[in-house]
Amino acid sequence: MTIDLIRLARAPLAVPALRNAMLATGIAALALQSGIAHADSPASFADLAAKVTPAVVNIAAVEDVADNSGGMPEEMPFHFPPGSPFEEFFKHFRNGPMQDHNGKHKATALGSGFIIDPSGYIVTNNHVIDGANDIKVTTADGQQLEAKLIGTDEKTDLALLKVENKTPLPYVSFGDSDQTRVGDWVLAVGNPFGLGGTVTTGIVSARGRDIRSGPFDDFLQIDASINQGNSGGPTFNMSGEVVGINAAIATPNGGSVGIGFAIPSNLAKPVIAALREHGKVERGWLGVRIQEVTPELAQAMGLNDPKGALVAAVDSKGPANGKLEAGDVILSFNGQSIDKMRDLPRLVAAASADSTAKLDILRNHERQTVEVTVGRLPSESRVASADTPSEKAGPAAAEKLLGLRLAALDSDARAQFEVPETVEGALIVDVDQDGKAAEQGLRPGDVIERVADASVKSPADVERLVEQARKDQKKSVLMLISRQGDDLFLALDLSDA
Repeated sequence: MTIDLIRLARAPLAVPALRNAMLATGIAALALQSGIAHADSPASFADLAAKVTPAVVNIAAVEDVADNSGGMPEEMPFHFPPGSPFEEFFKHFRNGPMQDHNGKHKATALGSGFIIDPSGYIVTNNHVIDGANDIKVTTADGQQLEAKLIGTDEKTDLALLKVENKTPLPYVSFGDSDQTRVGDWVLAVGNPFGLGGTVTTGIVSARGRDIRSGPFDDFLQIDASINQGNSGGPTFNMSGEVVGINAAIATPNGGSVGIGFAIPSNLAKPVIAALREHGKVERGWLGVRIQEVTPELAQAMGLNDPKGALVAAVDSKGPANGKLEAGDVILSFNGQSIDKMRDLPRLVAAASADSTAKLDILRNHERQTVEVTVGRLPSESRVASADTPSEKAGPAAAEKLLGLRLAALDSDARAQFEVPETVEGALIVDVDQDGKAAEQGLRPGDVIERVADASVKSPADVERLVEQARKDQKKSVLMLISRQGDDLFLALDLSDA
């Protein structure tokens, strides 16, 4: 079974009569957690729901799109058998919007949001309003207001809107998501499938989820039922504070299976503050490409634990050039520990441009501290990346070593494997798929540039340095690999090799 990770917005617009009928049957009713015998379990969430739902809004984002489907939606949110009382509603729904004379129609995507200020500032997801020509907000009491886009941040999938109203609007405040624990109760409010204000409850299932949606992934995983259209809606703690902004679900069928992801409030707060003040987000930049410190790499580098961010390459025009080197492991940034690789991009991004940052690093098995003047992240640049390029493969004559077939990097090999002229080393032309080299991620087309602390010019250099590591009774050896021009480090297990 394939599990897809999908954004929650772009929910189809439900027909009002259908929506009202379903609401009447209680689809939007509060989900009570009955039958759970625990002293700390709330008997009802009604008071909390009454407190927070007035600040939650429905968002309709209208976009001009080319009509290639004759107005037929790709997928319906509900399915009913022939003769169902709702079948007529869906016949009308399937007619779709009318085309204009340019062959386009106005597509309406639905999402959710919440008011954070009585003057009308509203938080939602960027993907809810991305590309919209017109944004309308419907409040809990039925008011429909035109919304102005203040700013967006694609990297965190956040957006800030502003509406005008004659009277102050109800609002909610951000809480401290760092204090949210796995197992804590949460309450989610949103607009699933365009049905209108819907309240569901659950618990925090996990913290710090990386779903590979961006460089700053640090999601809360929740099991409160959320679906398409819940995007941008808030997740509350039991004090009525927003601790998450619902953004995505993991699903095998497009519907909720109890695995939802919310942007933590502590990640969102500085982004929203920057959007409110400047309309955009400026981030710090080191100019390094990093990768995860695996247990094998940690062992090869003499680290007790697989922590930190391993510098794979340094941008020659970046602020860290001359301060950091490929092979450095960044252990802390301004006194904050780098427990996981993805901690570093968030800390760097939050640092002010032109500020001085102190980095504790491991270099050549020795710990030291370096100071780097943080730069300003250029457009489309990566604060840090662990991207792995696609592999190239092909036959060649070579020496056999550690389950690898190595060859000299001559002009023919460069042309065959598209190796840049600036790269020097020993070319991997084949990998034994049952060997340890394959297990550690080595691929045909990789170029071994360095073994341990020594540069490599030929397959003979690799063999000599590996033999030296064996004599030194090393359990693994660190290798610097060039893969289609990008450098990364791998640790090769030498046990029984």
